[in-house]
Amino acid sequence: MQIERDWKSPLWRSVAQGFLGGIALVFVTMVCFSLGVDLATTAFAYLIVIVLLSLMGSFYVSAVLSIIAVAALNYFFAPPIFNFRVDEPQDAVLVLAFLLTSLIVTGLVRKARSQMEAALEAETTQREQASLLNLTHDSIFVRDMNDVITYWNHAAEEFYGWTAEDVVGKRVTTHQLLKTVFPAPLDKIDAELLSTGRWEGELVHTKADGTQVVVTSRWSLLRDERQRPLTVLETNNDVTNRKQAEEALRQAQADVAHFSRVTTMGELAASLAHEVNQPIAAVVTQADACLRWLARDTPDLEEARAAAMSIMKDGTRASEIINRIRLFFKKRTPEPEPVDVNGVIREMIVLLRTEMARYSISVRTELAVDVPEVMGDRVQL
Repeated sequence: MQIERDWKSPLWRSVAQGFLGGIALVFVTMVCFSLGVDLATTAFAYLIVIVLLSLMGSFYVSAVLSIIAVAALNYFFAPPIFNFRVDEPQDAVLVLAFLLTSLIVTGLVRKARSQMEAALEAETTQREQASLLNLTHDSIFVRDMNDVITYWNHAAEEFYGWTAEDVVGKRVTTHQLLKTVFPAPLDKIDAELLSTGRWEGELVHTKADGTQVVVTSRWSLLRDERQRPLTVLETNNDVTNRKQAEEALRQAQADVAHFSRVTTMGELAASLAHEVNQPIAAVVTQADACLRWLARDTPDLEEARAAAMSIMKDGTRASEIINRIRLFFKKRTPEPEPVDVNGVIREMIVLLRTEMARYSISVRTELAVDVPEVMGDRVQL
């Protein structure tokens, strides 16, 4: 089985670190020994070599090199030389101090290197995430807890008309920039966001060219390691066309309802004419009677007054019928109001009386008493 050599892999880096470390220690040992350098200076030179080699990666290789350096110090530079014994206490302390120092420094360098690699990986990750967010068609931006924009994707640039350079890090807040119209008080929306970590609803935004758009907005709250609010990710989808279509559909339904009312009135024209003629004929009759009561030698005022009251009653009834017809034909937005359902039923029975007589239909009502009023459009009912 052939093993592919990947010079960036941890194994090969460790091999290279050990190989270069061995060569460097041999070189330092030969130079220091030939020049007669003392123990402390040589130990410092070894320490520099081990620290530099620890930057290559493996802590264990650096630890092994530290032990080899201690052995070299003991054998070549600590009296008696060419012997692993240490006769002078200060030499033993120096050798031990070198070993501990090299291990500690190597560990610190390794930790710093790991943190640097983690940081580089987290910039790389953010850059990849930002690239992915730029591929979506949704308008996405990130804002801090002061509503200052920290990220603005490509779709937001195309949709709203501002570039990332125009808005990122500026003093203007997102709500000021977009002139946001909220469906509820902002403090209530923020309270829900802080409580649940998310919020969703419809907003009205104003683009750079002044055009107003309706968007479905989704907010997600990001917290730090201490669970403190950090940033808000906001995703917006344009639903302006859908809202316009819904409004057009609602208007079309209202037009159909109006046409239906007009068509129905054509069918009820005969009944309505009959109902209007009844109070008008009653008015004429009562007016004639009133005149006769007043034309007597001794005018009968009581009878005349009663006839006048009947005239008023029938005239009011005719006016109500005409008003109902006018409202029925009028194209208007339904206006909910308190409605007596029993009263509506009685009125419809009166309106349909002629049609019922024509087809020999009898109607018997059994209406409940004390029925509460309901909200509805009386004319449509």
